[in-house]
Amino acid sequence: MTQVHVITSANRHLYEDTLDSYHRIRHEVFVAERGWRAVARADGRDIDSYDRDDTVHLVAIDGSRVVGGQRLTPTTASHMLSDIFPELAAVKGVPTGPSVWEASRYFVVRERRSGRTDCTMLAAVQEFGLDEGITHYSAVIETWWLPRLHEAGFVVRPLGLPTLIENQWAIAAEIEVRESSRDRARALGGITGSVLVRRGPQFPLIRQVEHAT
Repeated sequence: MTQVHVITSANRHLYEDTLDSYHRIRHEVFVAERGWRAVARADGRDIDSYDRDDTVHLVAIDGSRVVGGQRLTPTTASHMLSDIFPELAAVKGVPTGPSVWEASRYFVVRERRSGRTDCTMLAAVQEFGLDEGITHYSAVIETWWLPRLHEAGFVVRPLGLPTLIENQWAIAAEIEVRESSRDRARALGGITGSVLVRRGPQFPLIRQVEHAT
């Protein structure tokens, strides 16, 4: 059964091999498959300046195999929408604050897409936000994601106009964290109960960010 593990700086030591696979699969998905040459690395791992100590990785694992992932970054610190794509939020502005986190690098391995694993990942993103006091996610997403997120019960608000990025139309958006969205994603995947696994030390993220600021 696929479960989504919450990996932070506090428990990263328990997931060294898993994280290595996770970064390699990210490279396969975003560089080899989707052609994002700007993030290509000679070591075959997708790692950049936003993979840091305050980043949370939600990693879907089936047995010992990584099958999906999502990177979450606090908007109280440097993040992609504010640093690289602020023009995509020209209409509404870049949302920031302790309860707003940026979601990026969402993936599900090719053979698991549009199925239970995808629903599990979407439910995990909502469940994690509810657990941690996150009210919204910001994200840069391709426009083809919009009907899929709507189907999953996600409430998405564009922050600006579509822009062509890496030969794909994309928008900056704000996604609400809602129990109804979590429950809808669970229902689509035939999932009952929590999909998150928390091993080792844990800490409340909102409290930590507020303390740091």
